[in-house]
Formats: sequence, structure tokens, C-alpha cells
Amino acid sequence: MNTAAVNTFIRSSLAVGLLTLLSVAADAAPRPRDVNPWVPDTLFVQAGEANKATTAYSVGAGWNWDWSRRYRIGVLTGYTEATVGRWRTDTNSAAGQYWFTQVGITPVLRLFPGSESLWFGEIGIGANYISPLYRTDGKRFSTEINFGDHAAIGRILGDRRQGSVALRLQHFSNGGIDVPNPGENFLQLRYSFQFRTR
Repeated sequence: MNTAAVNTFIRSSLAVGLLTLLSVAADAAPRPRDVNPWVPDTLFVQAGEANKATTAYSVGAGWNWDWSRRYRIGVLTGYTEATVGRWRTDTNSAAGQYWFTQVGITPVLRLFPGSESLWFGEIGIGANYISPLYRTDGKRFSTEINFGDHAAIGRILGDRRQGSVALRLQHFSNGGIDVPNPGENFLQLRYSFQFRTR
């Protein structure tokens, strides 16, 4: 398979995945009338690293979908998250460090295996703006608009199930929109606090 075919396949897969997640989000039940739709249900902090050269620190908020489906393997739910992050890359150049700002929005599917599990797995794919153009000593992005997809394993915490912790593997790239497109992979730890349930 040549490079053009691989890029087309990747772009198509990303587009289908994003449209699937957005369609599920659109199918989510509306919030009760007395709940302001702009007020998030969850706040989170997150920190991670990529290739021991880039560290990332993020904060964000999540909005539950009021939607769930029960399957044989467990209960599927979802939420939309908005993230603001700062990335720092140490370089061998005279600049020493580069700083980047990342802003993203991502629809996420979360699966609880079984019916009463506190453990969950999740996947998501969303749009991100990373400025200035991300670069390290070994790679350089070609676009500020990028996809961000992740897979995570986590656990609900607390007697009232208001906290959670998750280990996430997140990949950022432009999906072959332009070259070079080296992508970057982060291993991240997230703590979330859900201060409102519906």
C-alpha cells in the first residue's frame, strides 16, 4: 500500500470515527430545562509526557450526554470534553524550550464492563488547535489544526462516585491533511471531579 493510499485510509477512518461520535452525541437526550447547558458536569486536570521531550499540562470540563446503552459486555455512556493545555518541549537549540497552547473539543464514548463496575474504558476523537506549529528537535507539525484521538482505562472513585482517575494514551496529528505529519503520542494521567449529576 503506497503512502497516498495510507493517508487516504487514515483520513477516511478519522472522519468516520468523528462523525460516528458526533452522531451519538447528537442522539443524546436533552438536559432538563432547569439545567444551564453551558455549565459543565465535570472538571479535570491532566498531565503527561511524549518521548521524554515534551510535557503537557491540561485543564478542562466535561458535559455528560444523558445517554446510555446497555449491551452484553456492559453499559456505554458518553460525554463531550473541552480542553485547554500547555505543552513544553526542551530542545538542544539556543532557545532551550518551546511552549505551545492546545485547545480542543472531543466527543467521548465510555464503556463500563458489567452492570456495576467502577472500572471503565473510553475512546474519543476530536478537533484541536495547537499554536504555534508544534516542533521538537526531531519532528515538526505542518498544521495548527489537528485531530486528537485517545484510548483510556480508568476507575470511578469515592462513595458518591464523584471522582475518577484515568490513564490515557493520546495521539495528535493532522490525519494526512498536509506533510510533514509525524504525529505525537502522549501518555497522560487525568483526575476528574464530577460536581453535578443529573
